[in-house]
Amino acid sequence: MAPDPLTLPAIHASHIGIWIADTHGRVQRVGRGEAIAAVAATPHLFLNATLTGDRLGYPELSGLDLLELFAFLYPARFAVPTPAGIAAAVALTPPESEEDIAAFLPRAAAAMLSTLDDPDWPEREGAWHGAEALSRQRWSWAPLVQPRLPRPDASERWLFARLPEWEETPPRGAPRQVTIDEADVVARLDRLTGDGAERRPGQQDYARATAAIFAPRERKDAPQMLVAEAGTGIGKTLGYLAPAKQWIDQSAGSVCISTFTKALQRQLSRETERLYPDAATHREKVVVRKGRENYLCLLNLEDALQGGFSGRAAILAQLVARWAAYTRDGDMVGGDLPGWLPALFRRNGTTALTDRRGECIYAGCPHFRKCFIERSARAATQADIVIANHALTMVQAARPRDGGAPATRLIFDEGHHLWDAADSMFAAALTGQEAVEIRRWVLGPEGKSRGRRRGLAARLADVASYDEAGDRAIQAAIAAAAELPGDGWLGRLSENEPWGAVERLLVAVRAMVYARGIDSRTADTGYGLETELADPDPELVTAAASASDAIEALLRPLMTLGKRLEALTEDPPDWLDGQARARVDGARHSLGTRIDTLGGWLSLLGRVGGPADHDFVDWLAVDRYDGREFDCGLHRHWLDPARPIAEVVYRPAQGVLVTSATLRGGGHGSGGWADADIRTGARHMDGGVRHFAVPSPFDYARQSEVLIVTDIARGDLPALAGAYSRLIEAAGGGALGLFSAIRRLRIVHSRIADRLARAALPLYAQHVDPLDTGTLVDIFRADPHASLLGTDALRDGVDVPGDSLRLVVMEGVPWPRPTILHAARRAAQGGSAYDDMVIRARIGQAFGRLIRRADDFGQFVMLSPSFPSRLLGAFPEGTPIRRLPLDEAVNHVAAANVARRRGTKSTAFPAFSPS
Repeated sequence: MAPDPLTLPAIHASHIGIWIADTHGRVQRVGRGEAIAAVAATPHLFLNATLTGDRLGYPELSGLDLLELFAFLYPARFAVPTPAGIAAAVALTPPESEEDIAAFLPRAAAAMLSTLDDPDWPEREGAWHGAEALSRQRWSWAPLVQPRLPRPDASERWLFARLPEWEETPPRGAPRQVTIDEADVVARLDRLTGDGAERRPGQQDYARATAAIFAPRERKDAPQMLVAEAGTGIGKTLGYLAPAKQWIDQSAGSVCISTFTKALQRQLSRETERLYPDAATHREKVVVRKGRENYLCLLNLEDALQGGFSGRAAILAQLVARWAAYTRDGDMVGGDLPGWLPALFRRNGTTALTDRRGECIYAGCPHFRKCFIERSARAATQADIVIANHALTMVQAARPRDGGAPATRLIFDEGHHLWDAADSMFAAALTGQEAVEIRRWVLGPEGKSRGRRRGLAARLADVASYDEAGDRAIQAAIAAAAELPGDGWLGRLSENEPWGAVERLLVAVRAMVYARGIDSRTADTGYGLETELADPDPELVTAAASASDAIEALLRPLMTLGKRLEALTEDPPDWLDGQARARVDGARHSLGTRIDTLGGWLSLLGRVGGPADHDFVDWLAVDRYDGREFDCGLHRHWLDPARPIAEVVYRPAQGVLVTSATLRGGGHGSGGWADADIRTGARHMDGGVRHFAVPSPFDYARQSEVLIVTDIARGDLPALAGAYSRLIEAAGGGALGLFSAIRRLRIVHSRIADRLARAALPLYAQHVDPLDTGTLVDIFRADPHASLLGTDALRDGVDVPGDSLRLVVMEGVPWPRPTILHAARRAAQGGSAYDDMVIRARIGQAFGRLIRRADDFGQFVMLSPSFPSRLLGAFPEGTPIRRLPLDEAVNHVAAANVARRRGTKSTAFPAFSPS
């Protein structure tokens, strides 16, 4: 029996109206002014403060947010942050219409609060002390929660006492050299897919092909390498997990599976449960790894709980502490922390709870033995399967740390993203923001700055007291770091009053960019300015020489310090116990990272006034957002970023699989593999690279349709908005709209959101709604009437099978941005052929969102009056393609929607005729 609703007023605001339920449950529709006056005078119940505040036009909304209560009661549990999602989480009937939501909220609140009376509530431990702490922060729910929470008989353990400690383990041995049998692989695949499952020949062929990477390597720097394209629906995950598990069992080795998106990491973690059905065994054998900036830092959390945060941020810290006691792995970004929780607090305090600046003090931290990051790193050394991301895999290959034998077999899923991941990983940027971070890392707090930030001297105080040469190196580094930009550097640049050699360099960079740069707004790619690093003016050459001297003055003592720390570990003194050694090892790793960065800066500065290096593209840029400068400096990227992948990542491995559904970008035959080898770096390997392709089993001729709309002129924003609105209405929602520019996305959303809401078709959008991308996708997936607008992040890695996604609309051909970097690569890779490769890949990934299951049906609409025929290869063979005006496209989409509702989906579409 459901508890009685709370006798509190509630408010619900949407694009079509605002409703308030009084304390007796009577609902009234009100105007915006009346609603704001009501919530300002009396605390109301609502769902999602930031979203409700945006809809009201009242960002300072305060009251009782059901999502905050959910986060307190059910830490590390998932719920879609909508009325229907909350109803499902607490076993209530969801409201049927917008008008019913305000009256539903008090019922949902009462149902949630009844959890406090449940003797079997699994998250009871820590709740009483958490509520007490939240009460001291004047949490709005505290008066309703505290009376229902009896004080525990025994004193509750503090959070940091409840967390388990990790233990040191011996290094994992090298794998045995074995050859796995293809018949065993297929048999294992049959067991993984389950008895009675349909046998998929394509999946079996794929599993046999991928087994080749587990054969022993024949010569040094020549791994067994396969580049494999597996069409959507093949089941490539199990296709490579079957041979991987067979090899693990026979060799006692480990496999690293690298992905690009967090969504695929979660999916892989679920899929590997088939390999290890027992939950405890799965936790031991499969470890998900991410960069340390994704994990909760316990020392930062402790500081926040003890006064480092105030106001609303302090409430967030307490809710995160509740989560920390129940989380599986401490992952705050894409893990089991609700993605919507940080967004409830306008100033996202979670960034201050992670180690985003590489300031970890390792064994100097009182929570080192309970650290989520260290636990994950150590678990990974013992795991059979490590699921990492491309960036972390490259970092570990470029800067390996001690920790046992690395994985000798690498599987790169989402391999089409390797190029982009390497482009970021192996780049160099001498900018104001980057230099400020180095300065802070060396000097620590300056002036009135607060927080636990510690400089190099504080982190290595024991080393300085023991080693005179090390202390001199630390002091020299501190003196040299003063030449780097400090707080207020942007203002000094604009006023032409720089402090130090590097700020003088940035002044010269800024002046040259403004003198020569092309405002990228003319290309509709943002608000930045950039110019080639060619024929620099004398001021820049002189400033670069001085900056180079200053950076070298910092680099020399850091290198000396690195050698002193290395000597300490080789000939340890008596005081260098386990904790001190771990602290020194951590400092060595941090030093190595900064030394690499400074070395890259020196190389880049050597280019100013010197000869060009044809392996790199160098340029100057002033970065702006909405016309406001936020960074300035010099940039260097590899002309072909796949080259360092081959050298640093592939060659040391024994076996490598690079796989994706769209590796060839829609190309077929040898030309398609040439594109794939460019994007993956396989062309830089000395022979022996195998290729394999298996097409999707989906019947695209029956399940899909491509409509190229010919009468929406590029740049006509009213017509673009009207097209999106009409197409979404015709489909009855279920649409994913993709944009290449945030500005156009926002304009279209502002024009159509209210109209669609009146048709009971909710519309959500990246860069508009105050929700993270993962939460937006969760909401979209849960409501078949909802639609979602987004940019590149939604073009890839979004898995929404079924009716929730039945229409993909692209605003036009996703032409590459005309940057200096793109122009250089275009010239090096064959001109327009390079553009076509990039565009086909983007379109192919966007189309790939549409059909995810054998019973899916969907339409892909391209709003482009002059879509080039040469790009049609981006779509799977057999896909019906039609060029037609908007009216006819809307009729096609409406007819498909009618057929869907009747359960009689169309069986075929007329093929495209070039005429």
